[in-house]
Amino acid sequence: MPSPALSSPPPVPTGRTGGPTGASATRFRPEVQGLRALAVLLVLVYHLEPELLPGGYVGVDVFFVISGFLITSLLLREATEHGRVSLSRFYVRRVRRLLPAATLVLLVTGAVSLVVLPVTRLGDTAAQLLASALWVENLYLADQALDYLAAESPPSPVQHFWSLSVEEQFYLVWPLLFLGWALCRRRWRAGTGALTLVLAAVFAGSLTCSALMTASGDAGAYFWPVTRAWELAAGGLLAVLMARRALPERLRLPLGWLGLGAIVASALLYDSATPFPGYTALLPVLGSAAVIAAERPSGPAVSVPLSTRPARFFGDISYSLYLWHWPVIIVALELLDRDTLGPLGIVAAGGLSILLAWATKVCVEDPVARHGLVRTGRTALVMALSGIVMVALVAAVAWSRVDRVASVEFDPTVHVGPEALEDRATSSELPYPSPIDAEDDVPRTYDDDCQAGFDDADPSQWCEYGPDDATATVVITGDSHSLQWFPALEELAEERGWRLVVLSKSACAFTDVLVGRDGEPYDECLEWNRAAVDEILEIEPDLLFTSSSVKGRPYGIGDGGGDETRRVMAEGMAELWRDVTESGVPVLAVRDTPRVSTEVLECLAANTDDPTACDRPAAEALETDDPQELAVEEVEEAQIVDLTDRFCVEDTCAVVIGNVLVYRDSHHITETYARLLADDLGERMDQALSRTSHDPLP
Repeated sequence: MPSPALSSPPPVPTGRTGGPTGASATRFRPEVQGLRALAVLLVLVYHLEPELLPGGYVGVDVFFVISGFLITSLLLREATEHGRVSLSRFYVRRVRRLLPAATLVLLVTGAVSLVVLPVTRLGDTAAQLLASALWVENLYLADQALDYLAAESPPSPVQHFWSLSVEEQFYLVWPLLFLGWALCRRRWRAGTGALTLVLAAVFAGSLTCSALMTASGDAGAYFWPVTRAWELAAGGLLAVLMARRALPERLRLPLGWLGLGAIVASALLYDSATPFPGYTALLPVLGSAAVIAAERPSGPAVSVPLSTRPARFFGDISYSLYLWHWPVIIVALELLDRDTLGPLGIVAAGGLSILLAWATKVCVEDPVARHGLVRTGRTALVMALSGIVMVALVAAVAWSRVDRVASVEFDPTVHVGPEALEDRATSSELPYPSPIDAEDDVPRTYDDDCQAGFDDADPSQWCEYGPDDATATVVITGDSHSLQWFPALEELAEERGWRLVVLSKSACAFTDVLVGRDGEPYDECLEWNRAAVDEILEIEPDLLFTSSSVKGRPYGIGDGGGDETRRVMAEGMAELWRDVTESGVPVLAVRDTPRVSTEVLECLAANTDDPTACDRPAAEALETDDPQELAVEEVEEAQIVDLTDRFCVEDTCAVVIGNVLVYRDSHHITETYARLLADDLGERMDQALSRTSHDPLP
């Protein structure tokens, strides 16, 4: 005989919509609607002003639990009552619920972006529009997060679609589990115990993966579906367990309040430095599960505040509010030309988001649901494809605007770079590379995968360039600020017959000090640097070339640029440099390049007729002292090369020199400008080496 739980509908009903997305069900639970309201308000406040609610991002995790619970309840009910699961009906419901509002937001956001955003941001925005329409935005952002060169890319107005993409990918797999379970139930009378074990395995496996990837510092861990599936599975497990046995009445009251407290505590105590979503996500996830499990006991239960009319209102518009709030914020920041909204901006952006969400709910979501405009798989497919095509057309318009601006070819008679420094000669020509192309104007070492990633602690796989019968060997080590000089060194190497060996690691200054990255100790950097010394000594180069960002800082000491930070970094540099110079290899450091505005490319795109509007005063561009200047004083056979005068003249650091764009972001120079500095660099290197006991390299 089948178990009683399987021979009747699950006793735990579900709400009308789930997570940011949702699922239809049979009985309305207002407290679940209120929990959804709490989730979206946490996210809204966090995005409006992070300092007000530094951990408000956990609202997304609350959504995941709700969605997992509601979708699993729906599938379990269908499999129990009908002995099967209809995939076509399931996806028709998903399309009817999700696509109309999502497509509307994507189309409006894309159209507004064409008018408001600078052309430098349209290419990435177009790509993310299409990724969002295809429900793979999380995969796109994970790839971007792993791309060190994209670290300064401003947020797109649709990047919040990543969480919806995670849910959609979950919906592709989850129904198949219930389809298989329904088949096993018919053939072998399998009970919910087997289903519980499968869901528990998904939960445990995904949680383990999430904890390990987050602890390793994997930048994409926040977005991968495998690191988020356990949160939806937690809601699914809860649905199956509650279908078998309801929670005892005496436990519901305290459990509900404890769950709500856990959610609020994580929103208040967590911040951007909290490792997430690993084990720390357990607090909001288990808190959400506790609130749902508490149901509606007698007494002053947590369901009381979650069932109020305001809570139900925000629960009703939660999906549309989640869709609208982020594009509204990004557009507002662009129009205000500010990094933060300010009090009035917060009220205006928040109010407009709520108004748009309500209008979308009333004019789009409800009519589609009420009139059953999507009833069959064919109409669902037509709607889905139509939405993708319309969004793709908007993206194509954005890309066409990018192409028109990006068509600048290098002309050596016009784009002379540092040759024009003496008289600051300019022309009406657009700079090369254009602001659109600048982000891709990088040394070829990146295409060759020559910079070690954040997780890499083994420097043994280095890159080598140049002839076998080289006249000298130069090892390049340090972070990306060292690697940005590769084009100039490559020019010198071809001219003088050098062999270049690249030993570079992302965000890792060549120092014997534990540095920090994203508020956490960067252990892999210290391990990599110490092992790199052995590699350098084994290579036996004629010169060690290094440079690093002045923003590097020892872990636990404080902000970069302070005297203590500079001293500690310099002592660590000198320690490693001595290990090299004592073997007879001189060290040559290059002072870090000046820093300009983080919006330098956007500024140039808006000021093509007057690029000097984007220049920065030297006092600001060079405000942080370089610890390498202290380190060379401690190591006899180390010298420093200063090329600041190739960037700054008359107390101003230019962003375009000799019709060549100097910067590809606020602190990295373009490959083109670096290559044009080859003669200057070679001359300064020769002068520096002549001050040591070594002759200049041939």
